[in-house]
Amino acid sequence: MLVLKCSCNATEPLQALTQCRLLGASKPLPRRRIAVASLSSASSGNRAPVLSISDHGGTGSTADPNLQVGGFGSASWADRLRTGNLTEGGFSYKECFIVRCYEVGINKTATVETIANLLQEVGCNHAQSVGFSTDGFATTLTMRKLHLIWVTARMHIEVYKYPAWSDVVEIETWCQSEGRIGTRRDWILRDYATGQVIGRATSKWVMMNQDTRRLQKVSDDVREEYLIYCPREPRLAFPEDNSSSLKKISKLEDPAEYSRPGLVPRRADLDMNQHVNNVTYIGWVLESIPQEIIDTHELQTITLDYRRECQHNDVVDSLTSPEPIEDIEAAELEGTNGSAPTRIGELDCRQFLHLLRLSRDGLEINRGRTEWRKKAAR
Repeated sequence: MLVLKCSCNATEPLQALTQCRLLGASKPLPRRRIAVASLSSASSGNRAPVLSISDHGGTGSTADPNLQVGGFGSASWADRLRTGNLTEGGFSYKECFIVRCYEVGINKTATVETIANLLQEVGCNHAQSVGFSTDGFATTLTMRKLHLIWVTARMHIEVYKYPAWSDVVEIETWCQSEGRIGTRRDWILRDYATGQVIGRATSKWVMMNQDTRRLQKVSDDVREEYLIYCPREPRLAFPEDNSSSLKKISKLEDPAEYSRPGLVPRRADLDMNQHVNNVTYIGWVLESIPQEIIDTHELQTITLDYRRECQHNDVVDSLTSPEPIEDIEAAELEGTNGSAPTRIGELDCRQFLHLLRLSRDGLEINRGRTEWRKKAAR
């Protein structure tokens, strides 16, 4: 028996069923899929009820046409089984994820790449939930006609507590316009069992022509298509005042103290936009972090500025050096907005600058900055 847990932000059984897009599923499902749905209260205080869907072997051979892809409106199987739903009057989106065993690292907690992949997943699911295309990352009708795509320009992630294997993480996301420059997407991560905020993230996206690979300003037509899904008032995961998410990243000067040359994209690193996915860069940055830092510290904050596409035949060098003291002092004056404060001269927090460049000509692909906190004693 396969049991799926569908967690909705609903207070009534009927509302929960509607949010899970299973309302009306009273007829037999396809052969060997007879659904039995039941609601039970969550054990953690006022958390949302849990909808259990039990999948039993059955003898029915006729599928309900309303439950097939394309039936029951335009919803797909994924739409009905996905645990996400729109919130805040439809201007944000929440979804829960279980941390899988293959998503944790040596610390038995989710890796930062796992966190970044989940951010991307919930952002795309948000776009699909409001009707944007599944052919690309949140492309609108006008964008598809003009062969335009969204590409990441900047990503800033802060993790206050890493979830462990089998933990359930609730991620909320929303987007808003950055004018002609592009768009901004923010996230808040919570431990579903306690409601505790365990991380935040923000990103900036710009438009690129898929054929010419050149950046393009956001037209009024495109802005109008997605503005109707953005909060009416600016809402930021990180307040703009005293936010390290806005801190300019200084370029790392060569020679770097640590390096990992000759990184080659795998075929699996390419995404549907036909270039290396933005999450892969995070792994490349971490490849040149010294092992003694990996052994004694955990990543607290990562900021990446994406400057150039990377294709499947590119070879990349990853460079890392400790951030100069004067840059750290400036960051302290700006504040860290929820992160543990930096203490210069102590080992509790270490900070590094990073550079990814093409091996063949030294052109800059990505520059980054990371902060690391001392691992808690076990």
